[in-house]
Amino acid sequence: MKRPIAVGMILLGVSILLFFFLNLLLGSVTVPAGAVWKIIWGADAGNEIWQNIVLKSRLPQAVTALVAGAGLAVAGLQMQTVFRNPLAGPSVLGVSSGASLGVAFVVLLSGRLGGVALSRLGYMGEIAMTLSAIVGALAVMLLIVWVAQKVKGNVTLLIIGVMIGYVATAIIGVLKFFSAEEDVRAYVVWGLGSFARVSGGQVATFAIIMAVLLPLSMLLVKTLNLLLLGDGYARNLGLNVKRSRIWVIVCAGVLVAIVTAYCGPISFLGLAVPHLCRGIFRTSDHRVLMPASLLAGSSLALLCNLIARLPGFEGALPVNSVTALIGAPVVAVVLFKHRKEDTGE
Repeated sequence: MKRPIAVGMILLGVSILLFFFLNLLLGSVTVPAGAVWKIIWGADAGNEIWQNIVLKSRLPQAVTALVAGAGLAVAGLQMQTVFRNPLAGPSVLGVSSGASLGVAFVVLLSGRLGGVALSRLGYMGEIAMTLSAIVGALAVMLLIVWVAQKVKGNVTLLIIGVMIGYVATAIIGVLKFFSAEEDVRAYVVWGLGSFARVSGGQVATFAIIMAVLLPLSMLLVKTLNLLLLGDGYARNLGLNVKRSRIWVIVCAGVLVAIVTAYCGPISFLGLAVPHLCRGIFRTSDHRVLMPASLLAGSSLALLCNLIARLPGFEGALPVNSVTALIGAPVVAVVLFKHRKEDTGE
């Protein structure tokens, strides 16, 4: 690894540690840094309230943001590469829309048919929403994989994915129209996205699943580099383009499905982070971009979660609003600077 690249990776790693600690330190309740440090290492901080705040609220949020940001960034990079489209993101194939449709059936349709929405059943309702989101997302992903075996062009597959997203959105709109106001509000709140939704044993389950999926996604680095060369060159080098495309789509789709199921639809991170990493490291080599996107996605997600919970806000701001407001200007500056240097202006 070249020295500038190694330095960039180290800085990203340091930023993750810094933002992770700040996520534990800052919030509506002030907890001293020394007390946070003791709580992390299992020592007695002398205040049970502080310990509950850090261990039961802030730590699960920080871990969720860390893992979700990494998953979305890696999925976004894979989508942009396989479709050779800079605007491709994790939700481009309708996987997020499928998850949203699954949750809509639990929150909206169950309330309309049964009188009481499953989402109001406390812990069981949370489990039902998570499972329905996974089922909806994976169902759409299986449909996309089936379509990918029937069509050759990436553009056709991309358009079909967008159309699936529109159909899911239309069905959700119909369900909203016939649902009670409370159920619609509950669904809208879920759609805003939140890293605070995962708690208790769900955090460990979510982290373990992503800890398995993210290393597996790294095995596709060579495949993604070959796909960059174009289908013709990739075939000449012995790559089965059709099968490889399906594997990449499945990997990205599963990552998006799991993150959306646990955190709701988180926008922008998967679209922006790969561009940010290309601008910083000045390379298209996925041996650099994959780990860089993983680290940058985690760092940016932690930063957005920190801003959403800053003192002065009642409760927490929607994560989707923060990700767009913070990330978009940063990426725009990086891209314009990179373009200016390339043109010599």
